[in-house]
Amino acid sequence: MNLKQSTIKAGGNLRKMIPILVGVLLLATLLNNLAQRYYDKLFTGNYLKDTFIGAIAGSLSFGMALTSYVVGGEFLHNGVSLLAVTAFVMTWTTVGIMMLPLEAKMLGTKFAVWRNIFNFIFAIVISILTVLILNMIQ
Repeated sequence: MNLKQSTIKAGGNLRKMIPILVGVLLLATLLNNLAQRYYDKLFTGNYLKDTFIGAIAGSLSFGMALTSYVVGGEFLHNGVSLLAVTAFVMTWTTVGIMMLPLEAKMLGTKFAVWRNIFNFIFAIVISILTVLILNMIQ
C-alpha cells in the first residue's frame, strides 16, 4: 500500500469516526457538567468505599488530565481522602467509559472493554500502593 492509498483509507476511517466522536464529546460534556456538582456529596469518609466511589467517578468523567488534578485538589480541600482522590485521578486519565463506543469501533469491543477493566482494577491497586508508600516515607 502506498502513501496515497494509506491517506485515502485513513481519511475514510476518520469520516466514519466523526459522528461518533461528536456524539460522545457532547454527551461527555453534558454529563461532566452535571456530575461534577455532586461529586463532593458522594464521598462518605469510609476509605475503602470512597476509593471505589472515586474510581467510578473518575471512570465516568472525561476531560484533560490537567482538569482531573484541579478537581482532585478541590476534593482534598473538601476533606476527601487521598486514596479516593488518587483513584479518581488515575481512572480519569486511564479509564474511558465515555469514550468506550469510539474506542470499541476503532480498536475492537473486546480490546476496549478489557483495557478499561484492567485499568480500573490497576488504578485502585496503584492508588492504595501510592498512599501506603507516602505514609511510609512521611
